[in-house]
Amino acid sequence: MERREFLATGGLLAAGMALTGAEAARAAADTSSLKGRAVDLMTPVGNREAWARLLGNTDMKSTKYGWAQGLIQGVRPGEAIRDICGFTMLSCARLLPHESGSGYRKILREIGLYTDLKSGEIIEEMVNPYLNETVKVVPITNDPFNHTITEFAPEPPSYGGINKFKPAPKPLQLDWTRRGETLNLFSHINLFYPSSLPPAKWPRENANPFNQVTETFLYQIPWADMQNPKKTSVEYNGTWTRTTPWLPWLLMGPTPGHAQYATFMGAVDDINRIDRKTLDYVEKHFPKYLKAPDKWEDPSLSSLELYARTQTPAPVPAGQPVPRAPDPELPAWFKAMQAKPGA
Repeated sequence: MERREFLATGGLLAAGMALTGAEAARAAADTSSLKGRAVDLMTPVGNREAWARLLGNTDMKSTKYGWAQGLIQGVRPGEAIRDICGFTMLSCARLLPHESGSGYRKILREIGLYTDLKSGEIIEEMVNPYLNETVKVVPITNDPFNHTITEFAPEPPSYGGINKFKPAPKPLQLDWTRRGETLNLFSHINLFYPSSLPPAKWPRENANPFNQVTETFLYQIPWADMQNPKKTSVEYNGTWTRTTPWLPWLLMGPTPGHAQYATFMGAVDDINRIDRKTLDYVEKHFPKYLKAPDKWEDPSLSSLELYARTQTPAPVPAGQPVPRAPDPELPAWFKAMQAKPGA
């Protein structure tokens, strides 16, 4: 879910959260509305505490449960976007004290499962609608996916240790907007980095040497909860979208296009508020994902990095080109219209 720091409830995250010029101008125009009795969202410490209460619980004992549910869609030039399958995700996070004495270390594990479009049932194989080929579905199993929460902006992703660049510390300022009694948070990240699935080794899973990924998180937060000093955890709802290469297990090979996740997301303090089908499946097949980790461990890998470590390349038939989806055709109604006399 590379996620990227996933699910910025758990993963997906906020690396690169510097304000754009337009965002900075908007914030400067009215900062008083972001000051409350519990936190001042125009200060680095206020941002740190608010961010920690969204992603975890600052009592540093309780678990915060993140969720996402929605669609996986395929995007190809020359045709309408297609719905491929559904998606459901669960994350379990807990906060630990930061070693500096200021801030937190968030420890998290998360699982993402794919579902049938009609029944909503979790699937372990499916027919790829582009290739008409049965493929094994590989769930997302990020364990762990950890990061720190301090009064400084997070460092850029390391991409499994490839990126060694360490920018100068920058005060943490997230992109908050207050709309009456609702607090909104906008977070997104645009990435372009070497793929952990090089096409020479993984020709059916991936056709590009680089990954082009964008993730966007939109949070809807009760203002009263954020400004309640007794609340060590603040629940929220929102949306999470991710533009990503074709999911490797779809075996799209050199087919032009990409996939996208389009989901609702949220975080709650009670696991029983998570989708029951998801909980039942995880309890039966992946029970450790019902609990947060006990301690900080490295490394924290993206889902694509983990795929490269846990899966094996699908074979290409001897003497045959790498399979790809047939080129799209124009819609039947459009071809019929063109065939009419005088069209």
